[in-house]
Amino acid sequence: MKTLYLECAMGAAGDMLTAALLELLEDPAPYFDAMSRLRHAGVEVSAAPAVRCGITGTAVTVTVHGAEEGQMHDHHDHPHEHQHHEHDGHHTHTGLHDICHLISHLGLPPQVRDDACAVFDLLAQAESHVHGCPVEQIHFHEVGTMDAVADIVGVCLLVYLLSPEQIAASAVHVGSGTVRCAHGVLPVPAPAAAYLLRDVPIYGGAVQGELCTPTGAALLRYFVRSFGPMPLMRTEKIGCGMGKKEFPQANCVRAFWGETEPEPAETLYELRCNVDDMTGEAMGFALETLMTQGALDAWVTPVTMKKSRPAFLLSCLCRGEDRARMVELMLRHTTTLGVRESACRRYTLARSERTVDTAYGPVRVKESSGCGVSRRKLSYDDRADLMRRHGLTWEETERLIEP
Repeated sequence: MKTLYLECAMGAAGDMLTAALLELLEDPAPYFDAMSRLRHAGVEVSAAPAVRCGITGTAVTVTVHGAEEGQMHDHHDHPHEHQHHEHDGHHTHTGLHDICHLISHLGLPPQVRDDACAVFDLLAQAESHVHGCPVEQIHFHEVGTMDAVADIVGVCLLVYLLSPEQIAASAVHVGSGTVRCAHGVLPVPAPAAAYLLRDVPIYGGAVQGELCTPTGAALLRYFVRSFGPMPLMRTEKIGCGMGKKEFPQANCVRAFWGETEPEPAETLYELRCNVDDMTGEAMGFALETLMTQGALDAWVTPVTMKKSRPAFLLSCLCRGEDRARMVELMLRHTTTLGVRESACRRYTLARSERTVDTAYGPVRVKESSGCGVSRRKLSYDDRADLMRRHGLTWEETERLIEP
């Protein structure tokens, strides 16, 4: 399974995540072509080699009307320089609706557009919680917002271009001390970042300073499905995204790209019983009952028992919390006198289902992938329905989803 693993030993900020993912691309041109569409808003994005503690990586710089956000604040990227219906003479302010309107007119793939707006929605919700006002009243300083737009759109675009099957990350180092923003001096992690990182494993104290910004926290919260140690993986590429500040420890996010082995699911249980005195109809009902009552799978195998009697072997695969109920059903709906149990581990491919349009209407397609394997097939029910309604053959329906 193609896996992206983010090492956040020095936290995460939008520019650092962007730079780390950018190093994983074979061809960065699609990224820079898309980001050039922000120039009409005065935003320029550039990338250059950078060295931190003797390690070479990439640093991404965002300027808005020639000014870099980092020149105005001590930290990485604070779009949460929020105002609650306040206006001054130096900045205009932008709400969530305005940001999504801007993003929707950048000519991005729909998935990138939706992801970017969803990340901004997370930021707005965090600010709403922290400041105790409705999301609709959250407004951001123009310069900080455009810096965040570049970072968030950039990361969403890079994830889209890489198309990992899963994204995981380490525990997040948030730093310690305080950070200065428009509201004054705030503790680290900043309140919005702390809210976004709830239920995420975090730690601090080793480094003075803000390491995980609200933008970084929102991106991690949106894309990362699991946090913890690096999984067993065959690494193909490593991207290193550098932060702007110097610390005794290399200030970078590392992105590991590679193939992970399928991990076993939770322990499952296989229940079995031999039956030699039931009809096929009765056994069929027992099988159907197990499936409708929560069995992961159930099947019947013809066997020969003592005295050369033809018989059935009924098997049921279930989770631990369901096994007592499955045993009870097997004893109730068969004539067996006992049920055997074996614990087992199951390895699975990643599975998903989506709907695709065909000349005969929408049909569901089941997809599975992992370990270098990729498969897709039509839902049996949808396929059978098409065959009946349109007089198609099995082979003709197969061609409906050919690339």
